[in-house]
Amino acid sequence: MTQVLEKPVQLGPVGEAVRTARRRALLEWIAVHALGVAVALFFTLPFVFVVLTSLMSDQQALTRDLVPDTWQWDNYRRVFDTPGFLTWWRNTLLYAGLGTVLTVVSSLPVAYALAKFRFRGRNLSLMLVIAMMMLPPQVVIIPMYLFWAKQLDLSGTLWPLIIPMAFGDAFSIFLLRQFLLTIPNEYLDAARVDGCGEFRTLMRVVVPMARPGIAAVALFQFFYAWNDYFGPQIYASENAGAWTLSYGLESFKGAHHTDWNLTMAATVLVMAPVIVVFFFAQKAFVEGVTLTGVKG
Repeated sequence: MTQVLEKPVQLGPVGEAVRTARRRALLEWIAVHALGVAVALFFTLPFVFVVLTSLMSDQQALTRDLVPDTWQWDNYRRVFDTPGFLTWWRNTLLYAGLGTVLTVVSSLPVAYALAKFRFRGRNLSLMLVIAMMMLPPQVVIIPMYLFWAKQLDLSGTLWPLIIPMAFGDAFSIFLLRQFLLTIPNEYLDAARVDGCGEFRTLMRVVVPMARPGIAAVALFQFFYAWNDYFGPQIYASENAGAWTLSYGLESFKGAHHTDWNLTMAATVLVMAPVIVVFFFAQKAFVEGVTLTGVKG
């Protein structure tokens, strides 16, 4: 019986090129996803560490152990039982919620005027808005504190932080203005032809089309107010009844001893609402931020 030896199939130049392209695409896919997993772990592991520490006992917290010996779910109840914690929640919701509404309502008309109106001094007004974005709040904190605390006697409250939001925010105005530039002027002209005034055009045409941009601005402002530590420290530190969550966390740190498990549990409770809000609003947030750079 004769044995026939089969010659290996040799690929032509086209086949070799396809094979090389597939191999390169596979390597690129592995590299990109490996990098993505590494970045995800870099941002996720600290949060996992905080959650695990919040479920440890006081003796086990900040030891070499990574997993709790016994899961101390009671730590979260002890945090809620901390005197003033629910008041800090209420103050933070008032500061973040009311501040966000005031910022959006006051910034949208200014952004609409800068984006769609033609008037003398428009470019100068835009430059002033950008200049205000570059001005650190620490530069004006002393005269502002003297005004609110000495002239209006509002120290020990959150109103010095909330009331200014009713007069617009430079970053919110700029972000909304960039988004409104993407709305074609033909829609506005059609509304004016139908008899709509500028206010009605803004409310009936611009606002529905600018929802992603408005959502992005609202989320930015909500996150800023929710996490703000500097402002409540300056204006509300003398009155524990006006503290926010971010400033109240400082009270979990004692002079001689710190219950790190309770501190981490309180930190989780502070972060949870922000994570939930972003999870449900991330689509509008990403769309709004992306479209603000389409047209300048």
